[in-house]
Amino acid sequence: MQHSDRSPPGVLRVRAANPSPLTLDGTNTYVVGHWVVDPGPAQSEHLEAVRAAARDRIEGVMLTHSHPDHAEGAATLGAPVFLPRDGQVVGPFRVVGTPGHSPDSVCLIASGACFTGDTVLGTGSVFIAPGEGSLSAYLDSLRRLRALDLDVICPGHGPYVWDPKAKLDDYIAHRLDRERRLLAALDAGLRDPDQLLDAAWSDTPPNLRPAASLTLIAHLEKLREEGRLPEGVEPAE
Repeated sequence: MQHSDRSPPGVLRVRAANPSPLTLDGTNTYVVGHWVVDPGPAQSEHLEAVRAAARDRIEGVMLTHSHPDHAEGAATLGAPVFLPRDGQVVGPFRVVGTPGHSPDSVCLIASGACFTGDTVLGTGSVFIAPGEGSLSAYLDSLRRLRALDLDVICPGHGPYVWDPKAKLDDYIAHRLDRERRLLAALDAGLRDPDQLLDAAWSDTPPNLRPAASLTLIAHLEKLREEGRLPEGVEPAE
């Protein structure tokens, strides 16, 4: 294991076999003592590995949000399942509400380790779907995490992040740079979604272009909320 991807003390990671462009190399399930964070998809082999990591004693199952790639397997583990709210303390975890990727997204903090689900990934950026997600809320959530004293981020996908402040700074700067590019394209008179995508997401690989198209809509929705969307531009049909 590379030094940067070492597990924090008291944390075991079990990765589900559900790789994809959005889930990276699979969903990360974490075992903290006898608690499970994000049990992942309902894959029997994966869930058996989770039970083994918990030494066949699971006191509770914590969800960072309700998307199936994180939550589907929860009902099969035979323990209470929690999708907690901001400010709660459940088991060893303090809960921080971090809506944006989804309305119910939270981060879970235990002994300096922050389990972020899809709020922060180990590599790459987070998908914000228009309608369900909110880019304005997401940026507020990133800033809230940035203000915390965290030792390590345990993301829902990808490797551990051992410099949380730098990662969060990069995440915020990345979103604001996309917004700057999009505003420049709009100021230049571009209105066609494909043209806006080419201007602001020119570095997006072809397999991620559909996701980037939806992220473009999320950015346009944010600009509309703030009264900065040019007249005649609609985020979505």
